[in-house]
Amino acid sequence: MNWDFATNGFVHLCGHRGHSQGAPENTLAALRQNRALGGTTAEIDAVLTADGQIIVMHDLSVDRTTNGQGFVADMDMTDIRALDAGAWFGASFADEPVPTLSEALALAREIGLGLEVEIKEKRNLPGFAMALAALLEDPENLARVMVISFDHVSLRWLKTQIPGVRTGGIVHARHADPVQVALSAGLTELCIDLAVWDAGDAQRLHAAGIVNRCHAYAPATIDKMARAGLDPRPMLHDTLAAGLIDTLSGDDVGWIAALAAKAGVAPIAVPA
Repeated sequence: MNWDFATNGFVHLCGHRGHSQGAPENTLAALRQNRALGGTTAEIDAVLTADGQIIVMHDLSVDRTTNGQGFVADMDMTDIRALDAGAWFGASFADEPVPTLSEALALAREIGLGLEVEIKEKRNLPGFAMALAALLEDPENLARVMVISFDHVSLRWLKTQIPGVRTGGIVHARHADPVQVALSAGLTELCIDLAVWDAGDAQRLHAAGIVNRCHAYAPATIDKMARAGLDPRPMLHDTLAAGLIDTLSGDDVGWIAALAAKAGVAPIAVPA
């Protein structure tokens, strides 16, 4: 799949943690809702189990988003399979399992979704990279994945371990030279927080052949910004319409889809 607006002619719509506004985060249910609402990509998080399996989970422990307790690094897949990752969010999601990255990839291929996989692993990055490399040996998986992280040094190293992998560096600060930030780590994408988004920076990134993702929060947060006199929606509309955003992400896929549609850049087909 292609990640740039210039090639696609539409902005990718990316659900944060799948579609965290409407389903338990980082589950297959969230990915399905994402696609049903018009999403074309999903940001998910990944950590490594004790027996070397990559699972889709934000935290290093299972405490917050399952009915279990403990650190993922100390649990094997038998332990993970016993967990309920949905009941905390709502009774209708009871018994939703914690998916492996392999299962998330299989579903993404089935429904036509790209995945931005954020590395949350902290204890065993070499083991994580080895497991990821095995999954991405399949060219279809490799083409469907962007591996992202706050740790740009680790992303630069990962590219030496997995030939051809696309990488995205997350930034929550506005850098004096974002192009150099991306080039220094060999990044495919710069993942930019809405608070530091800048149209001029986006233009410079595009000129250097680097795609971008703008993360636009949840609707309630946008409303709070607007009440403070900092409504970002006019700027988002204009930059979307100008083709300066390659991927727009947020917690509510329906909300970002409506924003893209109003700007005339919503996707009209499932990406290959």
